[in-house]
Amino acid sequence: MLFPPDLPGADVSHLPAWLPQSDADALLHDLQQGVPWEVHRIRMFGRWVDSPRLSCWIGDPQAHYRYSGADFVPHPWPAVLQAVRGRLQDSCAARFNSVLANRYRDGRDSMGWHSDDEPELGTQPLIASLSLGAARRFLLRRRDDRAQVTEFMLGHGDLLVMAGDTQRHYQHALPKTARPMGERINLTFRWIAAPAAASHRAGR
Repeated sequence: MLFPPDLPGADVSHLPAWLPQSDADALLHDLQQGVPWEVHRIRMFGRWVDSPRLSCWIGDPQAHYRYSGADFVPHPWPAVLQAVRGRLQDSCAARFNSVLANRYRDGRDSMGWHSDDEPELGTQPLIASLSLGAARRFLLRRRDDRAQVTEFMLGHGDLLVMAGDTQRHYQHALPKTARPMGERINLTFRWIAAPAAASHRAGR
């Protein structure tokens, strides 16, 4: 396990090759072929835009999620992700009822600066982020001092866990790159609180 340097107010750990390569290879292939990938529409600066990546929201039936102005109803769990969920719950001593799968087709696909701080996630969410495929730069920066940026290189099978007050004090991003880059799939497992999920169902 690698702990990042000088991240006051954060609880972040990086576990390189948490998923052995053979398992990571098989999972990457299964997700490429078996997940109903789509382009999510999100609201930015007052208008609806296409996300610069492919995505799929997966989870238990009650795990509705609101992100960037849009409500997402979960797709059912594929068997391969049920197995990964069990391993992660044992490793993190936490429960997960949902996962956001993001597929970055090349270096032009990206994720902008944000925090996973939606009300459904609670005040101190534990986000377990599993990377598959091409290694990409993952950045963390202080919300009150954007010049303080910490970089991780997340590779095939790596696990990054963000917990405690990390989302309160930090934002994260996966920047674009002009370098030739293979495909990457990222899985961010989380727990959606039932009361919030229920209120979203009632409002739909």
